[in-house]
Amino acid sequence: MTQDVIKGEILKDGTIKFVTDPISGPNHQNAERFLKEVADLAGGQTTRTKRTDKGHHHHHHEGDHQHQ
Repeated sequence: MTQDVIKGEILKDGTIKFVTDPISGPNHQNAERFLKEVADLAGGQTTRTKRTDKGHHHHHHEGDHQHQ
């Protein structure tokens, strides 16, 4: 069984970047909710970019926010 993976990274400019490989059907909704929750908590602009290397998605979040 293949594991579902979401890789996260905070870039030097403060952008939060997530890269996903294919997410299985049973976990897809949870992955979407997770990414939406992170974006909502962080605030700012969110963009999705379809990956051209494997046909998957990048999720980027940019904005001013504070973590406490």
